[in-house]
Amino acid sequence: MNIDMPVQIEEALIALEESGFEAYIVGGCVRDSVMGRTPADWDITTSALPDEICAVFKKHKTVLTGAKHGTVTVIIDRLHIEITTFRIEGEYSDNRRPDSVVFTKSLKEDLSRRDFTVNALAYNPKTGIIDYFGGLSDIQNMTLRCVGDPDKRFAEDALRIMRGIRFASVLSLTMDESTHLAIHKNCNLLKNISAERIAAEFNKLLLGDYVEKILHEYKDVIAVFIPEIVPTFDFDQRNFHHIYDVWGHIVCSIAAAPKLIYVRLAMFFHDIAKPQCLKFDSRGIGHFAGHPKMGKEICQTVLKRLKYDNTTIKIVSFLILYHDTQIFPDKKSVKTWLLNYGIAPVRLLLEAKIADNLAKNRSFPQRLIEAKECRAVMRKIIKNGECLSLSQLAVNGNDLIEAGFAGDARLGAILKSLLKAVIEGKCENTKTALMKLAETYR
Repeated sequence: MNIDMPVQIEEALIALEESGFEAYIVGGCVRDSVMGRTPADWDITTSALPDEICAVFKKHKTVLTGAKHGTVTVIIDRLHIEITTFRIEGEYSDNRRPDSVVFTKSLKEDLSRRDFTVNALAYNPKTGIIDYFGGLSDIQNMTLRCVGDPDKRFAEDALRIMRGIRFASVLSLTMDESTHLAIHKNCNLLKNISAERIAAEFNKLLLGDYVEKILHEYKDVIAVFIPEIVPTFDFDQRNFHHIYDVWGHIVCSIAAAPKLIYVRLAMFFHDIAKPQCLKFDSRGIGHFAGHPKMGKEICQTVLKRLKYDNTTIKIVSFLILYHDTQIFPDKKSVKTWLLNYGIAPVRLLLEAKIADNLAKNRSFPQRLIEAKECRAVMRKIIKNGECLSLSQLAVNGNDLIEAGFAGDARLGAILKSLLKAVIEGKCENTKTALMKLAETYR
């Protein structure tokens, strides 16, 4: 098999080989190429030591990004290439990083320290794919299997547990039995991993095509760093609008959502507070008044703990708070939401509403229909360039001043009133109509 790679990568491989060293692309870029996917990164492994790598690429900018661990970043025509020396790793006393690294001249020894067989593949145009551990067979069988003893691999770096379920979600790989059991057995080791590293893997997992299956199979793993989800497991909603327990509904709604991280995060948390909010009416039907507000608060606590940025927390909180608030599918209602909150947040909110309702009892489709109609109305409003902001009004402050409103401290309030009238359909967005209406505010 020939792997098509960027010219800068080919140049780097040739430069290392012409200097007398072995060099291969390695890991995810080989895996993705074999699977017919476009690699996001291109990494090189080599027998050259860090100082030798720098010498080979002395005409290019090099950065010792991890010289202690054998990694040099070489920049060729603006492409950043991580080149790492073949290495053997020592013990992992903290379940995060090796206590020591020893360089080796053996590619096989280097590949033997990798996490999964599908990532322990190397390739060079001259040698083709080198596969010491059955990675090609595992790709053919769509299997995810650790290199060697899975308990040892996860004890070395517990983040591999998250990487494993992330790969399963994104690549549709099924864990082999020993890897599957070891993930459940060792999942508490995730407590030793930094919040930022877990959050990065969690985001990728949520965006996978097979997220629904993985969140069901490995909910105990997710509960290690988000224990707030445990009450949702097997929690009967006791409401005819629902066909799943709370966790089942949450997971189904995530899978139904578009691959937008704000929306998928919001769906993960949108009903997390339902178990605490359950109340029964006289017929014994369950209701969950207040769950969006409490869910928003739980979400904020969790996302702060996982070191998410403030923008993500703000947007996801907005989606959770209003996911159950009804928006009517008419121009006045939709325009009012767009005026109050902006196009981007409302667009995300409508996607969240649709995903939420796709995960409910389809025998009662009214809310789903409404959400889709709202989306259609919003798209039409935006396409037609209809007035949604002061900048789109046919009049401005100068027009009002020229008409004799000079010195009126209410200029801003008058403009907002005019905008409100346009949005509510009470006034056309023309200068004549707006100036006539403005006269009534004197």
